[in-house]
Amino acid sequence: MVLSRPLASGSDASLNSTFASQYVRTCLPKFKMLEDSIPKEVAYQIINDELMFDGNPRLNLASFATTWMEPECDKLIMDSINKNYVNMDEYPVTTELQNRCVNMIARLFNAPLRESETAVGVGTVGSSEAIMLAGLAFKRKWQNKMKALDKPWDKPNIVTGANVQVCWKKFARYFEVELKEVKLSESYYVMDPEKAVEMVDENTICLAVILGSTFNGEFEDVKRLNYLLTQKNTETGWDTPIHVDAASGGFVAPFIYPELEWDFRLPLGYKHIMENCQGNAMVVKEGLEKTGLFNIVSKDNGVPLVAFSLKDHSAHDEFKISDMLRRFGWIVPAYTMPPDAQHITVLRVVIREDFSRTLAERLVNDIRKVLHELDMMPTKVNAKIEICEEKGIKNKTEVEVQSIHWQNGDIGKVLDELDMMPVKVNAMIEICEENGIKNETEVEVQSIHWQNDDIGKVLHELDMMPAKVNAMIEICEEKGIKNKTEVEVQSIHWQNGDIGKVFHELDIMSAKVNAKIEISEEKGIKNKNEVEVQSILEKVCS
Repeated sequence: MVLSRPLASGSDASLNSTFASQYVRTCLPKFKMLEDSIPKEVAYQIINDELMFDGNPRLNLASFATTWMEPECDKLIMDSINKNYVNMDEYPVTTELQNRCVNMIARLFNAPLRESETAVGVGTVGSSEAIMLAGLAFKRKWQNKMKALDKPWDKPNIVTGANVQVCWKKFARYFEVELKEVKLSESYYVMDPEKAVEMVDENTICLAVILGSTFNGEFEDVKRLNYLLTQKNTETGWDTPIHVDAASGGFVAPFIYPELEWDFRLPLGYKHIMENCQGNAMVVKEGLEKTGLFNIVSKDNGVPLVAFSLKDHSAHDEFKISDMLRRFGWIVPAYTMPPDAQHITVLRVVIREDFSRTLAERLVNDIRKVLHELDMMPTKVNAKIEICEEKGIKNKTEVEVQSIHWQNGDIGKVLDELDMMPVKVNAMIEICEENGIKNETEVEVQSIHWQNDDIGKVLHELDMMPAKVNAMIEICEEKGIKNKTEVEVQSIHWQNGDIGKVFHELDIMSAKVNAKIEISEEKGIKNKNEVEVQSILEKVCS
């Protein structure tokens, strides 16, 4: 229990529970400062409570970023968090540690350094900043060369695959560089070396290669690109360079793929972590393959991740699986591939150091559960309809059964509610007749608080309906809005005094329904009327 302290001597505040204090009884302002201060414990608790709705970083299988470190690392970070690191004169030791790290990485990546030489580099806040600085350096170097040759230097370009991380596109936009993308193709989801080198011209500041594609973790063929580009540079007299974006694979390839021509002499330790990551990736991959329902899109040689897609999309898709996995706490992204493979949709699981074998097995089991639930959806609805018919419950359509706890395994509760509907409706109609309220159908009574015991409120609303509906219909006619029935007007905010909002929704309703029907037909969903399509594909069109 978090306790607050007295604000000042003489204050009537005491050691009360935060949740019993005045500060949690009302919502505090979100976009302006408070007039008066609040206890630090309360401020912490309020912010911490909101942060609970963030996803769990350990279960966020979308991120390539590290989500766990040893406690000693966390302590070092907290011990240094109050240092203005950019001021190197005031914090020379921190600067020296940065320079050591630069040299460690330079030698890890086999930079051509003599034993006594020091590498030049800089620490950045993430790989995106590194791309900005590297790209800007390439641009400046190219511009200086073109100026010296007395050639135009105002139209630089950069060649990348369509699978590059979005920061490359931001670089091109921010620094006015044309981005020339090599399109992908089905079954080949990285940049094609031949196509990439063909796109290089005299204005190309560099050719960007990805060591670990964002989409499937695959390493692009740096060696082949280097060979082809060297040939082109020799033939043309250009000196177009290569930039290898190793944000994802730079601390993977040296340790578990030494056969790649990085030529490292590696220390022991981190190698075991990467081997464990790759092993757990294989557990997920093999578990998915055993279901017989997925195609594995990722390659074994690459960043430890598993990218996979459904073999059969007739019943459900990857986005639905991603959405339902969140119920188990997993954050597994679903996305379409870049051009020209945009017809391929995949799910991606990034395997990091803190992803254990136990979590790998649990993830596979949860994916199986999701698939089972998706497969059972039509079966459950049909089973409920059959039970209705056995119990003599008439006039219950699939839509009605599905709309009432169709995901609930408690069939009895569903049927109880279905049984009670006619009783409640009839009771309301009788009360209407006793009160002299005419022209109220079962549908009208049922649609307004049919579960509500406050019959007076129901009857008041029923009294008000004809006047409001007639007024709306008249305005519809004045505005030239056709094909709007009383039922349509009544069903959309009929109690809302904002008539403009009602008509706006009526106008867009037809467009939405038609769009959903078209999507249904494209997806091969048959026998769905407008009502069903609207309820089933709500998320698709939104």
